[in-house]
Amino acid sequence: MNDNDTRRLSRLTAILTQLQTIRLLTATQLAEKFSVSVRTIYRDIRALEQAGVPILTEEGKGYTLMEGYRVPPIMFTEAQANALILAEQLVLKNKDASFVKDYLEAIEKIKAVLKYSVKDKANLLAERTRFDQNINRKRNSNNLSDLQFALTNYCLTKIDYTNEQNKSTTRLIEPFALLSTENWLLVAYCRLRKEFRFFRLDRIKKLEILPEKFEPHAMTLQEYFDKYH
Repeated sequence: MNDNDTRRLSRLTAILTQLQTIRLLTATQLAEKFSVSVRTIYRDIRALEQAGVPILTEEGKGYTLMEGYRVPPIMFTEAQANALILAEQLVLKNKDASFVKDYLEAIEKIKAVLKYSVKDKANLLAERTRFDQNINRKRNSNNLSDLQFALTNYCLTKIDYTNEQNKSTTRLIEPFALLSTENWLLVAYCRLRKEFRFFRLDRIKKLEILPEKFEPHAMTLQEYFDKYH
C-alpha cells in the first residue's frame, strides 16, 4: 500500500465517521474539510457505496447515511486494551502538553467502545502501573502481557524466579502492580514469604497463570507505597 492508498483509506474512514456524526453533508463541505476536490469526494462516496455502506443522496442537499446504520464498534481484545493503557502511561511522560492532550482525548474515544468488563480491567491496570521519568532504557521481558492479564483478572500465578544470588525458587504470587524503572518490576504478594515482594520480570524464568483466583487487595497503588515504603 503506497502513501496515496494510505491517505485515501484514512479519508474514507474519516468521511464515514463524519456521516455518522452529522446527519447531512455536502460534497463541497467534505472537499473543504479534507482539502481535496469535489470530484475526489464523488469518487470516495462511490467507493463507500460499493463497499456496502448505505449512503443516500438527498437531491440538492447532500449525503446522509440510511437511518439506523452504524459501523460496528472496534472490538479490542483484553491484551490489546492493556497495551493501549501502557502506551497511555508512556505518553503522560511526554513534555509536549498539546500532544498529551490530543492523545488522551483519542484514548478516551477508544475506551468508549470497549466492553464494560474490558474497560474496568483497563482502568484497574492504569491505576496499578507506574513509570519513572527515564523511558528510554531497554527493558527485557517476555511476561508483561501475561502478568497484565493475571493482575486484572486476579489469577494466582506460579513463577520460577532467580534472585540476585542466582538462586532459583518456585513461588505462588498474587500480582498487584507493575512498575517501570531500570527494569520492569512486578509488585506481588508472595505466598511463600507471606508478604509483598518486588520481582524483576527479566528474572522470571517460567510463568504459569493458574485457574485459582485470589481475593483482590483492597488498596490503591499509592496506599501500598504509603504503607510499605
